[in-house]
Amino acid sequence: MTEKEGAKKHHEKKETAEADESIAPGDIVLAEFEGWIQDSNELFDTTSESLAKEHDMYNEKMVYGPQPLIVGKGRLFSGLDESILMAKVGEEHEVVLTPDKAAGPRDPKLVELHPIREFVKQDIEPRVGLEVTVKNRPAIISAVTAGRVRVDFNNRLAGKTLRYKYKVVEKPSKPAEIVKLLLKMAYGTSEGFDVEHHGKDYKIKLADACKYDQRWLLAKYRLVSDLREVAGAETISLIEEYTKPEKKAEEKVEEKEEKPPEDKKVEEAPVPERAPEELSDEDRKRV
Repeated sequence: MTEKEGAKKHHEKKETAEADESIAPGDIVLAEFEGWIQDSNELFDTTSESLAKEHDMYNEKMVYGPQPLIVGKGRLFSGLDESILMAKVGEEHEVVLTPDKAAGPRDPKLVELHPIREFVKQDIEPRVGLEVTVKNRPAIISAVTAGRVRVDFNNRLAGKTLRYKYKVVEKPSKPAEIVKLLLKMAYGTSEGFDVEHHGKDYKIKLADACKYDQRWLLAKYRLVSDLREVAGAETISLIEEYTKPEKKAEEKVEEKEEKPPEDKKVEEAPVPERAPEELSDEDRKRV
């Protein structure tokens, strides 16, 4: 190989590597991020456990660390989506999102007054900032007055300018890895699931834990939709396998009969003293 050919090959390899680092609509990525409310400098979301503890928002049920995100499909705030699409894997970025590029403006029509008795019936003590569900809609209590509770159905970030710091740490390319991440997004975990992939056909053997879990009934529809949109899947098989448990071999304990030594005679049990009429035929022979 000539020096010119070697340089050309090196250039092509570099272009391929750079292409792999770029992010396109529909890609699923793993990202570290922290979200702040610009005006109050309040942290509202983070993948960092230490940062969450520092700002008193640690959630013991959350698994901290890089989180899977689907980019360019309307799953994220539009401003964050646009920023990530221009980023590259491994680069740190900071972006400020105006309300129109984040949670949108506040809508006064989404603020309502409800009688306090509605909450008393549900054993809820209304207080400002409490997240509640009213008529199957999530809301936040914004005020409590005599006999009435003001609830806000707006997104809690509506009308606010946000600031995100983020880094895309990985862009998985293997189909099995992508399925595992989609499982995590839809169901919360990928543990116990086995994935087979042949072209656009996917076979997923379900984990035992999800077979009797009501949450899986909703999660599987989201998973199927994501597999079609992100992985281009055409045929998706969700396999429930039930194996008959093997019986444990029972150890048979054999009773060992102790034989008396040959030099010792076995003494017969003495016949109890009885009146002649109480003796049986066998007893009479022995007397």
